[in-house]
Amino acid sequence: MPDKVSIRDVYGAALKKLGQQEERVVVLEADVGGSTKSAVFGKAFPDRYFNVGIAELNMAAMAAGFAYAGKIPFVNTFSVFLTTRASDPISSMIAYDHLNVKLCGAYSGLSDAYDGASHHGIFDMAFVRSLPGMTILSVCDPVETEKAVFAAAEIEGPVYLRLSRAEAPVLYPEDMVFTPGKGILLREGADVSLLATGLMVHHALEAAGLLEAEGISARVVDLHTVQPVDRELVLESAEKTGCIVTAEEHSIRGGLGSAVAEVLAQGRPTIQEFVGLDSYTESGAYGALLTAYHLDAQAIAEKARLALQRKKA
Repeated sequence: MPDKVSIRDVYGAALKKLGQQEERVVVLEADVGGSTKSAVFGKAFPDRYFNVGIAELNMAAMAAGFAYAGKIPFVNTFSVFLTTRASDPISSMIAYDHLNVKLCGAYSGLSDAYDGASHHGIFDMAFVRSLPGMTILSVCDPVETEKAVFAAAEIEGPVYLRLSRAEAPVLYPEDMVFTPGKGILLREGADVSLLATGLMVHHALEAAGLLEAEGISARVVDLHTVQPVDRELVLESAEKTGCIVTAEEHSIRGGLGSAVAEVLAQGRPTIQEFVGLDSYTESGAYGALLTAYHLDAQAIAEKARLALQRKKA
């Protein structure tokens, strides 16, 4: 596998592979199949692929019907539209009846870079995390992406799979074990814990390297499941380092940072700093946007230094 691979390309290939193994899988698309790469599945299985047009609400309602009929529907469009335009049937049908629907939010975070605020998916997890029984998977690399597609199909109930448009470095070996609800400790550390999800995992690892050069030992964790978050690993990290930084390509309200804060408030009050968004965004090159909105390794390292200062105060 190349050093960097597009998450959306891996997703499309994984969906096709899943379709070959599981005949109950059907795929719904809101007229952006070339972008989400669900069209790869559609080309292989045209009788199980439904492009409903730009009608996200209807698409989610159709998926509910497929689930009632015993199918495993994978619903595809940009994350910002899936969790806003389709919010009614997602809440009142899919989540309320705990239906076996897989909601695949593509182009999450700022990865639809040049299309700006209208297309940036920065509030999606806040919505789906508020729904009881919704599993949220947020992947960081190509290997984890394929594993998450198959894991989502095996979960009985609604799943939100958060996918980036961007290329990502290969972090995991092909035989990595992906267990929903169980985070992955990537690097041990004693001074501060960096808990990240999605592509921010790579920036957290880079930040740990920057901090190491300053004599700061940073623990790095991939929390690929935002709901249910790995409570045991969060509390273990708090116990070992005494301060935490959460990093996500999402609003600081309602996503990973909030999930971790809730665990700490109930189990072990701990100093926490948040790396995430607190404003609407603008158009631009993806990397430039991450830097401009303080979502890169330098920003994570700076928050880690602040957390350490607070711990020592």
